[in-house]
Formats: sequence, structure tokens, C-alpha cells
Amino acid sequence: MKPFAEFPLERLRQVRFVLTDVDDTLTIGARLPAAAYAALERLGAAGLTVIPVTAAPAGWCDVMARMWPVAAVIGENGGLCFRYSPEHGAVRHYWTAPVECDRARQRRAALAAEILAAVPGSRLAPDQRYRETTLAFERECGDAEAILARLAGAGARTAVNSLWILGWFGDFDKLAMARRILREMFGLDIATAADAVLYVGDSPNDEPMFGYFANAVGVASVRRFLDRLAAPPRWVTRGGGGAGFVEVAEALLAARA
Repeated sequence: MKPFAEFPLERLRQVRFVLTDVDDTLTIGARLPAAAYAALERLGAAGLTVIPVTAAPAGWCDVMARMWPVAAVIGENGGLCFRYSPEHGAVRHYWTAPVECDRARQRRAALAAEILAAVPGSRLAPDQRYRETTLAFERECGDAEAILARLAGAGARTAVNSLWILGWFGDFDKLAMARRILREMFGLDIATAADAVLYVGDSPNDEPMFGYFANAVGVASVRRFLDRLAAPPRWVTRGGGGAGFVEVAEALLAARA
């Protein structure tokens, strides 16, 4: 990883879309600092399209889409997307068709009960009730490797971030949904215009984005997970969490000025 301070100015000037993880990338711990929120607003005012891409549940994403200064919110690790407009409110777009969503929901419920019974100390994330496409377990409760093994053994895809162990049925992830949403909603094909996108993240579930985008930046706290990343980000900030995101935003704004 190279220091973000060395990121080429000409490449910053090409960026039109800022995609960012939320937990421990925009936040510091569980809190969203005022400076990070202000950075989102300033980026949007400067003409950049800002889209959080998070593992957070649908309930959180609804609030973000309605109240944050962002163009859309991709949630549940790519399972859904919210886009708000005053005319239509917060409209949801799912990766899979409604019938498939219903089947997957039943499979997730059965799998959750099985894992809770089989893995001592395992516990669902407190926000599980607000999820529509993913199953989330608290990362620090129970045997994480046993939980991951049982998820994978049931045919679920898995990911780990700074808060949760995630499992889901379907071929989505952060990159797959970002590709779809950027093309269908914003007219950008990342196969030919990836340099127009800058991604900021911090943990293993960001790896598909880190591996695809040359303009992938890890906030400093990503160093905690380097031993788990086959594809780390190309760049890393000095600050961790929201401070690192502000560092990226300041550079983008200065480049445009």
C-alpha cells in the first residue's frame, strides 16, 4: 500500500464517483463524526456523486438514503440499494427478484436457528431484525471460524467486517451491486470507466472493491486486517476511520478547486 498523500493529482481530478464503506470508514467506532458528515455534504456540493456501500441493514440504509447528503445507498453487502427523491421517497432496489428474496429469507431463518444451537456463545447481530437479504452474527461472540464454516457448508456466501460475520444466499457482493447501480442509475460502466470511481474502505468485506479499483483507498485502520486480505487497497490514509475519510475528501476537493 502506498501513502494516500502520494496519490497523483491528475487521477484525483478524474474522479466523479466516491463510493465508501460506513462502519469504521466513515465512523469512528459507533459514532459518525461531524467532520465526516460535513465531508459527504461538501463532496456532493462540489459535483461528486457519493454512494455509501455498506454491510449495514436495510433499516439503517433507509435512514441514510433519506437523511444523508448522498446519491444512493448500497446496503447489506450488495443485497439492496436505496435511492431517495422527494417525489418517490426512498425506493428500494433488490439484487434478486421478490420470489427469490422470500425463499432466501426462509433459508436464512432456518440456518440462523441451526447455528445458534450448534455454536456455543454465537449471537445474532442486534440489528438482524432490520435486515432483508443477509444474516449477521456478532463477530466477537462464539467461534467465528465455526460460524463461517456452517454458513459456507449451507451454501451461503460469507464475509467478515469490523462488526459482523455475514452470510447470504445469492451471487451479490459490494462490487457486483456497485457495478449494477452505477450502470443502471448513473450511466457509468466501470468496465471502461473505473478511473472515475474512488472507493474508501477498511475491512475484509471491502476486498472485492479493493481488488477491482485502482483508486481504492484504505483508511489506516485497514492495517488490522492485512493478514486476511489477498487484495489490499492500493493506497492508505494517515488517519483511521472517519479521520481517514476526511483526508480523502479534502484531497478530492482540493484537486477540483
